[in-house]
Amino acid sequence: MHIEFRHLRTIKAIHDAGGLARAAEVLHITQSALSHQVKGLEEQAGVELFVRRSKPLKLSAAGQKLLRLAERILPEIEALEEDFRGLRSGKAGRLHIAIECHACFEWLFPVLEKFRHAWPDVDVDIRPGLAFGALPALQREEVDIVISSDPEDLPGVDFTPLFDYEPVFVASSQHPLAAKPWIAAEDFRDELLITYPVDRARLDVFSQLLMPAKVEPRAVRQVELTAVILLLVASNRGVSVLPDWVVREVRYHSDYVTRPLTEHGLTRRLYAATRSDETTRPFMAHLLRLARTEPVKLQRERPVPA
Repeated sequence: MHIEFRHLRTIKAIHDAGGLARAAEVLHITQSALSHQVKGLEEQAGVELFVRRSKPLKLSAAGQKLLRLAERILPEIEALEEDFRGLRSGKAGRLHIAIECHACFEWLFPVLEKFRHAWPDVDVDIRPGLAFGALPALQREEVDIVISSDPEDLPGVDFTPLFDYEPVFVASSQHPLAAKPWIAAEDFRDELLITYPVDRARLDVFSQLLMPAKVEPRAVRQVELTAVILLLVASNRGVSVLPDWVVREVRYHSDYVTRPLTEHGLTRRLYAATRSDETTRPFMAHLLRLARTEPVKLQRERPVPA
């Protein structure tokens, strides 16, 4: 038996209208064409689908089974058609984000909060990008955008600059290095350095400062959460280097000091990597605009004292 979507729509229309004439109007076909369609469906099924002598026209037991199928399937088809219309219009889609920058959650969540109000039909998900190759996943279309500070020359991939940030040294106000105006690579030799659980090559303090200077800290402790890093630093259990959007809350706290790395400070840039054919999609372009502006507000904002 070959059932088409039009057969399901026909059965439901006749049931809802209570007769062929009204159902034909609803379906925008002639009554003759509708009768022919019903006859052909009954011939396929080998059973009658309607009780012909009833008024209004009623479904037989076999017709009721087909109606239940129509009532289950048709709403799903309509929802799928609506999704496709949204995709064609650029109002809907998928936005799966991979993050190579562990601390990016601090500014990304406010960005996504604004984004979801403007694009409620876009499916948003976040994959931290720590346990897999984020950029290869982007090329395989497993994710749709990668936040990274390390742009590469990849075919079919755009790296859109987002904003500059400063990696900042953070220590307890009681730490001996608190007396220094800026921190050099050599200052880390005798220190316990607290970092996120990320490869050294993806940590600014190593890639931009310690590795070029061939300096190794006394020890490294990896901690998942920013709040725990700051707690350990405040307790003078070690020092850390964090992006300026993270330390904005502790710059004015008496338990901490923040200092630039090197005399003139270090500046890094974050990028959003997207597939070239999707960079200008309306919702993607809007997300990139938000990601260029909202984090800068966090960098400049001074928190209100509790």
